[in-house]
Amino acid sequence: MEIPPLSMTRPAAGTVPGTQAQTQVSAARDSAKEFEAMFLGQMVDEMLSTVEIGNFGGGHAEETWRSFLSDAIGRSIADQGSTGIADGIETAILRYQTGRER
Repeated sequence: MEIPPLSMTRPAAGTVPGTQAQTQVSAARDSAKEFEAMFLGQMVDEMLSTVEIGNFGGGHAEETWRSFLSDAIGRSIADQGSTGIADGIETAILRYQTGRER
């Protein structure tokens, strides 16, 4: 059985037509990408906290700036779109907005 991509499916009954629907889809996509970047940033931060830095780093400054590095790495991974997290979140948001179960 072949399932068409989300962009090719017909909108559910009761959805908002036209540009408002496009705005909702765009907002859902932006929120999903932001969530993915935040989630990946937290995951990277946890991984970096377990890595031995060696002679370079350590102390209060390293702890302070590590979160910025983790966030940047998380955004970079999210921008690649390789994890699929944002796709799943976007689908869930759109289903919630339209009241569809599947």
